[in-house]
Amino acid sequence: MPGGLERLADDVTACESCARLRAWCREVARIRKREFRDHEYWGRPVPSFGDPAARLLIVGLAPAAHGANRTGRMFTGDSSGAWLWDALHRYGFADRPVSLHRDDGLQLRDCWITAAAHCAPPGNKPGPAELDRCRSFLVRELGLLQNLSVIVTLGRIAHESWLRAAGWWSQLPAVKRPAFGHGAETLLPDRRRLIASFHPSRQNTNTRRLTREMWYGIFERAQNLLAGASAVGGEQ
Repeated sequence: MPGGLERLADDVTACESCARLRAWCREVARIRKREFRDHEYWGRPVPSFGDPAARLLIVGLAPAAHGANRTGRMFTGDSSGAWLWDALHRYGFADRPVSLHRDDGLQLRDCWITAAAHCAPPGNKPGPAELDRCRSFLVRELGLLQNLSVIVTLGRIAHESWLRAAGWWSQLPAVKRPAFGHGAETLLPDRRRLIASFHPSRQNTNTRRLTREMWYGIFERAQNLLAGASAVGGEQ
């Protein structure tokens, strides 16, 4: 991993800025879930993960208490992650359909995964001030990832956090800001594409607010956009 991204990962992991979140992560790691009693929990802020040369960026909400807060890798160890890795593998962005833990050797291709918050929050709800503090990491990340052309935001909070970190929240008048809605796609002034999606949480998947067909459609669209960009680039 390039030095800038490696330093960013170290800074994320060492962050103690949000006392409420840090206390919660440690408490979850101490008590543990019954089915994971023999697991050693990560219990710290979870760094981003992926291909530093990625053109696709996926922005989630935050680590799950017994998912990434346990395994130490974004979207690893919970049902949301199972949906994500299945789709990423299906559309060529991951070398396998299952992510087990941070040292399992899984590789992402042309894809980088981050989140609006890097600590697991109580009730899966980081507070506004906590999101504001964590956003500095996303701002730095966007400056280091030079090849991004398609951004997929998972849920309204991730969508708005990315817009703020990328500068569009302040640069665009409210009426022209990309609205959140599943499948909503926006061509931004810098020619990047923003695609919004419902988050693959149990609340959405169990109620079929988000179906597999809807979910796959997001990544098929991202794949097609990137393939089109490659074709155009090859003709120049």
